[in-house]
Amino acid sequence: NCSMVLKTLHFITRPLSDEEGNFSLAYIITIHKELEMFVKLLRAIYMPQNIYCIHVDEKSPKDYKAAVQNIVNCFENIFISSKRENVVYAGFSRLQADINCMRDLVHSKIQWNYVINLCGQDYPIKTNKDIIQYIKSKWNGKNMTPGVVQPLHMKHRTQVSYREYIRSGISYVYPTKNIKAKPPYNLTIYFGSAYYILTKEFVEFTLTDARAKDLLEWSRDTYSPDEHYWVTLNRLNG
Repeated sequence: NCSMVLKTLHFITRPLSDEEGNFSLAYIITIHKELEMFVKLLRAIYMPQNIYCIHVDEKSPKDYKAAVQNIVNCFENIFISSKRENVVYAGFSRLQADINCMRDLVHSKIQWNYVINLCGQDYPIKTNKDIIQYIKSKWNGKNMTPGVVQPLHMKHRTQVSYREYIRSGISYVYPTKNIKAKPPYNLTIYFGSAYYILTKEFVEFTLTDARAKDLLEWSRDTYSPDEHYWVTLNRLNG
């Protein structure tokens, strides 16, 4: 019952200020468990002028998927990713889940300014207005994807091929004995957080630029590629 959802959970139904109403954020939330935690997170970050792409792990139970769908159906600006992955921790599928949502978001009617990615166990300590003002004060037109040149103790992540294992409810990433080729375009690999705040222009660039596409393909068999992909692309010249 959607009216009950909005009323009992006290979802915000109008922009709380002109500044917020004129600055839409997009969110990518990857979830696989703990429905109540997801609802609490969604309620905390929800604003009617924003847009939300929810990626539900394909391995999640049917009743969990159905419950998420029921909640999403109550909102015009929340949707489930059109393509879902069997997400494996530290695997390429985790990065692909974000990219699936990005492909959907760039075709959205809502003209969002930045995208923020979260997982189902996250929770905000700042308001929507705080986040917008922070972006405008220091990062206007810039991406927040911090990192450093890949440290020596992280080199193994991109030097050999890794594979995802999924069977009987067990999933993990394991190394093979195959040595990987050098990164395309002789790119310097940076290493940082899998979590980011990115401009819409940068998202469009990552989905269309040949270097971004080739780096994505090269990253397919690396360990935890979401911790090097965004940060490396952000440091390309120009």
